Amino acid sequence: MFLAVLILTLSIAMFFFYIQTICLKILRQEFDRDYFLPIVNANRLEFPSVRKAVEEFDAPIDYARFCMMLKCDFLALSYLLKNAANESHRYTPQDRLLILYFHLTYFMLRLRHFLRFEEKTPFLRLTAILQFFGNVVGLRVSSTHFREVSASDYLLTL
Repeated sequence: MFLAVLILTLSIAMFFFYIQTICLKILRQEFDRDYFLPIVNANRLEFPSVRKAVEEFDAPIDYARFCMMLKCDFLALSYLLKNAANESHRYTPQDRLLILYFHLTYFMLRLRHFLRFEEKTPFLRLTAILQFFGNVVGLRVSSTHFREVSASDYLLTL
């Protein structure tokens, strides 16, 4: 019985490690420019300010406010991923994997907060995921040929 539990635990740990490795590889993908900036401005997203606050200041993190900001940004970007300049109105497998990774990282952030561990790394990972989503949405919108409509104007009409 002990051996079965040990094998199951190690298998689950290896599965999560594998998921994390794949997601970090996806997040390292380079874009030729910052496509997320018009998306952030058009939708008043907060994740760049959260990242800046976490990276630059040694002050205590406002956990509740930052969590709410990131969750709201995630909901907005996941809606845009599915609906903005996406003919199929479905998530790609890569999007689904990163959404799962966002939820797992968010859960780990809450667990770390409860156990009073360092919270900076999960906040930075969550903002990296949101920036990737913003870049994907911005790339899709900018590659869609509208006559004289900018990405910001298009997103305001959704």
